[in-house]
Amino acid sequence: MGNRYEDWWRQAEADLRHARNALDDGDYEWSCFAAQQAAEKAIKAVFHKLGMDAWGHTLTVLIGNLPESIQTPPELIDYARILDKHYIPTRYPNGFDSGAPTDFYTATEAHHAIQYAEAILTFCRHQIN
Repeated sequence: MGNRYEDWWRQAEADLRHARNALDDGDYEWSCFAAQQAAEKAIKAVFHKLGMDAWGHTLTVLIGNLPESIQTPPELIDYARILDKHYIPTRYPNGFDSGAPTDFYTATEAHHAIQYAEAILTFCRHQIN
């Protein structure tokens, strides 16, 4: 099987598009989750482009495991930490004492999540081109 980094990259872009659409629709929890997914798949595209595998969903771990030759700006690590917090509670009601995720996420959070994902995708695009 060939290198599938392009497939990972295309899905990262599709997930980012979904994050924007969910923001426009007022589905802020899904926007945050899709932004996290976009960043995850973009980072995994870099690993695949380098002929490496990457497992797991924690962006800070993934970005921290990139080869030392790739200089990751510190703000991207901060963005990854923030996006990591959107992986589970955006989808499961038991992430909160009561209520559903849709009750807790805001347009501001979704907007920021998209901005952080965009920054990570821009960084990753430079690594794979």
